[in-house]
Amino acid sequence: MALEELRALERENVIGTYARNPVEFVRGEGTRLWDADGNEYLDFLGGISVVQIGHAHPRWVEAVSQQAARLAHVGYLYYTEPAMKLAERLSKLSLGGKVFFTNSGAEAIECAIKLARKHRRGGGVVVLEGGFHGRTYGALSATPQEAKQAPFAPLVPGFTAVPRNDPEAVVGAVDGDTAAVIIEPIQGESGIHPISEEVLRAAREACDRHGALLVFDEIQCGMGRTGQMWAWQHVQVEPDVMTVAKGLGGGLPIGACVTSPDYADVLEAGDHGSTFAGGPVIAAGANAVLDMVDDAQLLVDVTDKGESLAEGLSALGLDGVRGRGLMLAFEIGDAPDVARKLLLEQRLVVNATGPTTIRLLPPLTVSREEIEEALGRLGSVVG
Repeated sequence: MALEELRALERENVIGTYARNPVEFVRGEGTRLWDADGNEYLDFLGGISVVQIGHAHPRWVEAVSQQAARLAHVGYLYYTEPAMKLAERLSKLSLGGKVFFTNSGAEAIECAIKLARKHRRGGGVVVLEGGFHGRTYGALSATPQEAKQAPFAPLVPGFTAVPRNDPEAVVGAVDGDTAAVIIEPIQGESGIHPISEEVLRAAREACDRHGALLVFDEIQCGMGRTGQMWAWQHVQVEPDVMTVAKGLGGGLPIGACVTSPDYADVLEAGDHGSTFAGGPVIAAGANAVLDMVDDAQLLVDVTDKGESLAEGLSALGLDGVRGRGLMLAFEIGDAPDVARKLLLEQRLVVNATGPTTIRLLPPLTVSREEIEEALGRLGSVVG
C-alpha cells in the first residue's frame, strides 16, 4: 500500500493525536530500518528506548515465536512460567521485593501511585519540574507540564512539583503527610536531564525521615540504557519502588512496578489488576532481553560507546551535549526541522523533544562503526 494511501486511512480512521513523519517502515535488523521503498536507515531512537537489543534480534525472535506457538494468553487467574521467571529475575536484579506487571510505563506509574497512597492514605506526592511519567490520569497528574495537563483538568489532586535541581526544595516539600516522591533519575521526555546526586540523596533522606516512599521512574533510563542496569546504581541511591517498561520488552508492550521487601505486600488481593499484563509471549520476550542486557561486558560497552558518541557530538561543535551511556541529547536551533532533515535527507532516525533539543537513544547493541556513521550523517546537516 502506498504511503499516501496510508495517510488517507489515518486521516479518515485514526484519532489525530500524532504528528507522524512521512515514512513507512517495513523491516528492521539490528540498528537498521528499511522503508517501503527499500531505503535503509540508521535507527538512533530505538522506538524511544524500546528496541534495547536491536530490531529482530534472533534470540528474542526465537523466544517470542516459540512461546506464541505454544500459548499466547490465559490471563492472571492462572500461572504461566515466563511471567513467574521474569518477576524473579527483575526482583533479584533490582530491589529484592515483588513485581506487578503492566502493559506500559504509565500503568506502572499508576500502580506505584496506588501503592504509595495505600501505604499512606490520602498522602501527597512530590514530583520534579520537567518530569514526564505518562498520560493516564494519575501519571499525567505527576507530570507537571502545563501544555499536557491543561486540556484535561481537573486532574488527580495532591501532587506538588518542585524545581528539579534544588535539594532544599525537595526536602521542604516532604512532610508527614507525603505518600511518595517520584523522580526520573534521568528525565527523558523533557530532553535528557540527569538529576543531580544531591537531589536524589536529599529525596532519599527526606523520605526516610517522614516515612514516605521514594519511587524512581526508570521507564526510559533503565534496562542498561546508561551503562548500569538501573540509572540509580550510578549514585547508589536506592528507591523503595521502581517502575520499568520500554526496553524491557524489546519491542513488545510491557511495564513493571517493582518494590523493595519492606513494601512488597502493601497491595493485596483485589487491590489492582490488568487483563493482558505479564502474558506469556511478552514475558518470554522480556526474558530474552534480560538474557542479553544482564551482562557486565555489554554494560561496559554501553558506557564506552556512549562516551564515544558524546565526544563525537561535541567535536561537531554541538552545544549542551548531555546524558549518560546511550541516552544523550544536544541543543540546536529548530530541532524539529533538523530531526526531519536527518530522517528524510540522511536517513538517520532521531527525535526532537522540544524546539531546541535532539535526543539520541540507539539500541544498546549499536556498533562503534555505526556510531561513526551516524556522526557523519549528523555532520552533513549540522556541521
